[in-house]
Amino acid sequence: MSQARIDYMQESAWKRNSAKKMRPMPPFELPYAKDAVLIDLPEPDLLPDAHVNFLEMIELRSTLRQYDDTKELTKKELSYLLWCTQGVKMVMQTKTVRNVPSAGGRNALETFLYIRRVEDIKPGLYRFLPLEHKLVLVSDSENENIETDICGQFSTSGVANNAAVVFIWTAVYERMACMFGERAYRYIHLDAGHVCQNLYLAAQTMKIKVCALGAFDDEQLNKNLGLDGIEQFVVYGAGVGK
Repeated sequence: MSQARIDYMQESAWKRNSAKKMRPMPPFELPYAKDAVLIDLPEPDLLPDAHVNFLEMIELRSTLRQYDDTKELTKKELSYLLWCTQGVKMVMQTKTVRNVPSAGGRNALETFLYIRRVEDIKPGLYRFLPLEHKLVLVSDSENENIETDICGQFSTSGVANNAAVVFIWTAVYERMACMFGERAYRYIHLDAGHVCQNLYLAAQTMKIKVCALGAFDDEQLNKNLGLDGIEQFVVYGAGVGK
C-alpha cells in the first residue's frame, strides 16, 4: 500500500470524541444568475406512481450501453428520475432531507445534465435545481464543442455519445467538509453510489435503462464544466436512454 493511501486512510479515519467545531455551512444549492434560463419540470406531486414487483425490479435491474437514438425521454420521465435521485422532501436549518441518504443530510452533490433527447427541452448542458425542482441552462447546443467537451471525456464515450441524457454528479466539498472535515471525501463518494443506485431503480420502473460512468478525464471534465477540481469536482456519471 502506498504511503499516500496510508496517509489518506489515517487522515480521514473517524475517531470517537474527536468532533471539531462545525464550520459555517455553504448554501444547499449553488447559485445561478438572475437572468438565467430556467426550465420548468412537472411537479413531483403530478408524477405517476409506478406499481412494481420490488423483487422482480431488483432482479431485472441491469446496465445497458446502447440506446435507440430515435426515442426521447419525456419531460415527465426526466422529472421523475431527478425527483427520485435528488428530490428535496424537507429543508431544515442545517440539512436537506432528500430521497437518497446522505451523511449528516449534507447532500454535497450537484446534478449536471447533458440533454440530447428530451421532449420540449433544447439539447445542451443544464444543472438541476433541487430546491425549485427546475433546470437551469448552462450551455446550449449552439456551442459546437459542448458535446465533445462533456461526453468526450468519458472512457466509455460510446455510451455518453448515444445516451438521451448524461447525468454528471459533482461534489461541493465544503458542503460536506464543514461538518466532517477530511472524512468528507469518503462520504461524498458513498453518497454518489446511493444516488446512482436510485437512478437505476427509478429508471427500471419506467422501462428506461442506465449505464454508470465512473471512468473519465477528471482534470479536463472539471475544466470544461468550469470547476476547479478541488472545491468542486466531478464524482460520477451515468448514461440514460431507451
